[in-house]
Amino acid sequence: MKEIDLFTDGACSGNPGPGGWGAILRYQGREKALSGGEAQTTNNRMELTAVIRGLEALKEPCRVRVTTDSRYVVDGIEKGWARSWRAKGWIKGDRKPALNPDLWGRLLDLLEQHEVSFRWIKGHAGHPENERCDRLAVAEWEKFKA
Repeated sequence: MKEIDLFTDGACSGNPGPGGWGAILRYQGREKALSGGEAQTTNNRMELTAVIRGLEALKEPCRVRVTTDSRYVVDGIEKGWARSWRAKGWIKGDRKPALNPDLWGRLLDLLEQHEVSFRWIKGHAGHPENERCDRLAVAEWEKFKA
C-alpha cells in the first residue's frame, strides 16, 4: 500500500464568507498541490473540504498521514464524534443537528477506502507545508473578493 502524506488547510474571510482550501499530497518525494474555494462558506467547511479533496485525488487505497491545523477535523474523527453523529441521524449528544453532515459523510466514506491517521499541528506556527496550504487557501478566497 502506498504511503502518502497529505497536508491541508482551510481559510475564510469572514465566517461565513468567501473561503478557500489548500492541500498538498506527497508521495516518494513528488508533490501535487490542490486548491479551490467557495463564494459563501465557513472555515470548518473549508478545513473538511481540503481533507476530502486530497483523499479523493488518490486513485487507489493508500495509507495516508493527514497533517492539519484543524481541531474540528481531527477531533471529529479521532474522538468518534462524526461516526456517532452519523449513527444518530446527524444529531449530536445535545440533541442539536450536527453541522456539515454532507462533508462529514463524504469524509467518513473516504476513511473506509484508505488507512488514514491524523496529526494536529498548530496553525501559523511556521510549519512549511501548513503555511503553503494556507497561502493556497487564501489565494482561493481572494478570487471571490470584489
